[in-house]
Amino acid sequence: MNPVQRFDTRAWLLFAAMALLWGVPYLFISVAVESYSPAAVVAGRTLLGAVLLLPFAIRAGALRPAFAKIGWVLLFGAIEMAGPFLLLGHAEQTLPSGLTGLLVATVPLFAAIIAFGGGDRSVLSPWRAIGLFVGFAGVFVIVAGPGLAVEGGGGLLAVGEVLLVALLYAIAPFVIATKLRDVPSLGSITLALFAVGIFYTPIAFLTQHEVPTVASTVSLVALAVLCTAIAFITFFALIKHVGPVRAPLFTYVNPVVAIVLGTIILGEPITPGLLIGFPLVLVGCWLAATGGTFRSRASDSDLPPVAPS
Repeated sequence: MNPVQRFDTRAWLLFAAMALLWGVPYLFISVAVESYSPAAVVAGRTLLGAVLLLPFAIRAGALRPAFAKIGWVLLFGAIEMAGPFLLLGHAEQTLPSGLTGLLVATVPLFAAIIAFGGGDRSVLSPWRAIGLFVGFAGVFVIVAGPGLAVEGGGGLLAVGEVLLVALLYAIAPFVIATKLRDVPSLGSITLALFAVGIFYTPIAFLTQHEVPTVASTVSLVALAVLCTAIAFITFFALIKHVGPVRAPLFTYVNPVVAIVLGTIILGEPITPGLLIGFPLVLVGCWLAATGGTFRSRASDSDLPPVAPS
């Protein structure tokens, strides 16, 4: 384990970069699906991201170990990328980008439930149990509370899609922890991106029925370059610098970035339901994931779930 466990200037810069890189995708997805089909967005983002990561994976010698467990790598890609990326693209044809980012932040809630089902009774600790209740109460307020942040059957379906994304993001780390623990993350991610991109390419051609706009194309490229390739490289650097436990804490800032950017750039409304539910979801997720404590030293097995979008 890396001995450096403190947040110095470099660590805070990496932390801020990750909060932005995995907080801004919801904005790019929202713009990209204006003229690209959801499948085309997935294919373009994953293929370009894989091509950009490939030289780093080769240099690190990370591909051979990943190929040795290709079956689990493909399962990881399906759960972490193939399903979520498509569902997010389809949902954001209906939902505001900020609300989407907030709903994805429920990943720690689902992860806590999954851990409990797997025998982790620490989920029953008072603060973590309170976190589960508060977090899901926040989701309820957003969906059905004051001001109704989501209106109509289409909106409720989209919310269900995003919550399914959160569930899949919560499952994926357990695949890594149990089946791909000894495989370099860079190798698994690169191969998974290639596999997902290849799978969605023919679907993209079949579902793309309009000429993409410049804005959508720029957003798609930004998704691949910034939010996939550069984001993963930055995340690895952050883990190396501050350890695997505290590195993913930036995920609690991502919804703030998503909502602020959606409001300022896309003019998305801030409803009373969102204002009330937003802090409830964030506090609930933090309590469910951490029990209300910050740990400075822990093993890799304690790595909280991370949800790249």
